Amino acid sequence: MARTEELIREVETYSARNYNPLPVVIERGEGVWVYDVEGRRYLDMLSAYSALNQGHRHPKIIQALLDQASKVTLTSRAFHNETMGPFLRQLCELTGYGKALPMNTGAEAVETAIKAARKWGLIRKGVPENQGEIIVCENNFHGRTVTIVSFSSEEQYRYGFGPFTPGFVLVPFGDAAALEQAITPNTIAVLAEPIQGEGGVLVPPQGYLAAMRELTKKHNVLMMLDEIQTGLGRTGRLFAYEYEEAKPDVLILGKALGGGVYPVSAVLASEEVLGVFGPGDHGSTFGGNPLGAAVAKAALEVLLEEDLPARAQELGSYFKGRLHALDSPYIREIRGKGLLIGVEIKPEYGSARPFCERLMREGLLCKETHDQTIRFAPPLVITKEELDWALERIEGVLGA
Repeated sequence: MARTEELIREVETYSARNYNPLPVVIERGEGVWVYDVEGRRYLDMLSAYSALNQGHRHPKIIQALLDQASKVTLTSRAFHNETMGPFLRQLCELTGYGKALPMNTGAEAVETAIKAARKWGLIRKGVPENQGEIIVCENNFHGRTVTIVSFSSEEQYRYGFGPFTPGFVLVPFGDAAALEQAITPNTIAVLAEPIQGEGGVLVPPQGYLAAMRELTKKHNVLMMLDEIQTGLGRTGRLFAYEYEEAKPDVLILGKALGGGVYPVSAVLASEEVLGVFGPGDHGSTFGGNPLGAAVAKAALEVLLEEDLPARAQELGSYFKGRLHALDSPYIREIRGKGLLIGVEIKPEYGSARPFCERLMREGLLCKETHDQTIRFAPPLVITKEELDWALERIEGVLGA
């Protein structure tokens, strides 16, 4: 343990304490497995919050990275580069949107969508300047910028970071009636996650997204879905909105778009929406860079070639079935779709953290969210045999 303790002590000495990671130091990874500095092997059940849908160091994605790194990595958007066009074309054709705006992190993509919606509201809908309102959902998680935490309902995400950005209206998640009631002539958009991952893997009632789609069309309001965590196969569909055929006006992607190798995000919409940006209105030095575009193109190809959404659907159903069969005294509820599964621990048994620590000692890496919920989200390349290996250990920890 000496090496592990030494490295953890070094991080704790020099890093700001904005995380509380499990006491494991990962040295390398391959597929669904990672290895710590002592040589112990673990099955990754978090996938870097779904950024690793394609697994650790997928050979095709790594090769794309190496090939592009040997040519050119960064040009900025002051010049064109060879790889951005093919990537964006593939992304638009896959998703059925006319335009895409590439960025780097998920939070940047959310900020981009907010800016696009506000300018759309002004110049397309005619809402008076600085009066546009965006409806958001309680328990949301869309990132950590000041504007994004301005509309969080989680006090810890907000405390000490004001003054806050105005222009947001909070409604309960999953409540279509409350959503309709909140819409006013100044409403320009609704921003939501199809499933609230960080909020505890909260799944809205069936029909909620379809109702949102109907209401936003009726009132000439943009429907914006943050599929940064739920998208790209995680829930058993390419996108979670496909369960209800509720295609949004604005689709926000990130995490797995970079294949777990490089940060790539994007906002997808029509020309009517993204056409509000002119040169100088918005930008990013790294957004759409050659390296990121090459990696993202390979990441999308892996998702399709290996049919990872179908694998998530099949193995997710099997996983949930095994969890339900446990009849565990500790479990209050099991939620999720595909391979995004939340197991909520009953409060009388304490928080989810000690269960995550026990699972770590058994060779599984997962993380608690909102104190009571264990989030299970392995890479989508996981096999049934590997999942059975994990389930044996989960059943040992959560069983009666």
